Amino acid sequence: MSNTDTDSFINEVTEEVRRDRLYGYLRRYGWIAVLVVLLIVGGAAWREYQAATARAEAQSFGSAILAALEAEELADRRAALSEITPPNDSAAAMLRLIEAGQSAEAGESDAAVAALEQVATNGEVAEIYRNIASFKALTEGAATMAPEERRQGFEALSQPGNPLRLLASEQLALIEIETGNREAALERLTAILSDSEVTQGLRQRASQLIVALGGELQTG
Repeated sequence: MSNTDTDSFINEVTEEVRRDRLYGYLRRYGWIAVLVVLLIVGGAAWREYQAATARAEAQSFGSAILAALEAEELADRRAALSEITPPNDSAAAMLRLIEAGQSAEAGESDAAVAALEQVATNGEVAEIYRNIASFKALTEGAATMAPEERRQGFEALSQPGNPLRLLASEQLALIEIETGNREAALERLTAILSDSEVTQGLRQRASQLIVALGGELQTG
């Protein structure tokens, strides 16, 4: 037998041994591969099921909110809202914000502020809900909170990156007016107008306040 034939024969035997080993491994451990596939497929199905369940819960929660707010009488709206079960912490925060609005409409300012502060200090809910609750609590409590207390709260909300920063700046300008600091109010209002993210409605309000304070609007 030539060297070439010998090498070919050895290669064939080696390949056969490899196949035998592979088949042996598959017979012995093939169930692991099957299990892995089942886990992957099952995991994807479970995630899809959870997503579908979350969507259904959100739709049901939203429908219940809308149905409650369609009631003509305030008492009926509040009663319907109290019967809604939120599916998660964020939904609970949203429901609490709406209930606080109903309390404010009923003239129950203290109850509204208490409900809003409960959301604002709840670290389990999304930051945007906490910010909104804090903002609403400060504006709703304007009649009973000292200007400096409100100033401190709005200063925290006016920091860069906060989605409510310009609205908080507007409230700070109003506090400056309230406390007789005209120049500081004009400075804050002018800064609002020069901000690239100012909305049309806020721009209009700030401009009107500047004119009312005897300030000049920048043109060009």
